[in-house]
Parts: sequence; structure tokens; C-alpha cells
Amino acid sequence: MNGFEVKEIKAEETYPVRHSELRKGRPLEECKFIGDERETTIHIGGFYRNQLVAVATFLKQDHTKYKFQNAYQLRGMAVVKEHHKKGFGKILLTFAETLLLQQAIPYIWMNARISAVDFYKKLGYGTIGNVFEIPKIGMHYIMFKKLY
Repeated sequence: MNGFEVKEIKAEETYPVRHSELRKGRPLEECKFIGDERETTIHIGGFYRNQLVAVATFLKQDHTKYKFQNAYQLRGMAVVKEHHKKGFGKILLTFAETLLLQQAIPYIWMNARISAVDFYKKLGYGTIGNVFEIPKIGMHYIMFKKLY
């Protein structure tokens, strides 16, 4: 999209977008995730007209229950509300999927908020298991995509 650029960023650069979209009204410290600083963690930012408006974090994390091995977990994906429905989330995910494919990563999985399930389904992700609650955050499904 014209004026939209995706690139890798640092963990702390994700916090303002995570805070405004995922942890609104909660302490900023809750925007720092365990694993953010690992060498294998990838943080991606989407910039519209040089302003950070979308973020996603990918943690090298297997899912033992569902046997996603050599996998990455998507966490903290958010697009600033004023920029919803512009395709930025799709561009961010496509960028990340390409990056992970180049590293021969077979799976991406996540704990997806119920409100985001349809978005991910349109991009080829499937749900697995039953709905569950993450305290203080809400109801989620485990979703995944096999990249190859």
C-alpha cells in the first residue's frame, strides 16, 4: 500500500501500540512480554507515512499440546484503531510469514482474541481446541497456520 512500510523493530518500539490497542487503561509494564528480548524473537512494525501504526511479535515457541514444533508464536499483534480496515494487518502478517518461511519455520500459532478470529481465518489460519479465557484480557482460541 502506498505510504505503508514494514520493517523489523525493537521490542520497546511495540509498547505504545500494544498499550493503546491491547492493554488500554492498564499499566504500560504489562506491554512487555516474556521472551521479548530473546535473540530469536522478531518484532515487526508497520509504518504509515513514517508513523508506527501496526506491530506484531513472533516468539520462537513450540506448542507441545498440538505438536507445533520449530514454530513461532504470534503475540501482541495490533493496528492502531484509526488504521483498521486498511489492509495493514494483512501486509504485516504476509511480511512475517515470508520471513519465517525463509528460516524454514513450518508453523505460526497464536492465542487469538475472539474478535480477531475472522480476520485470521481470511488469511488462512485455522482454530484448534475450545475457546478459553486469558484472565484480565478475554476469551481466545488457539489458531495456527502451516506455512509449508
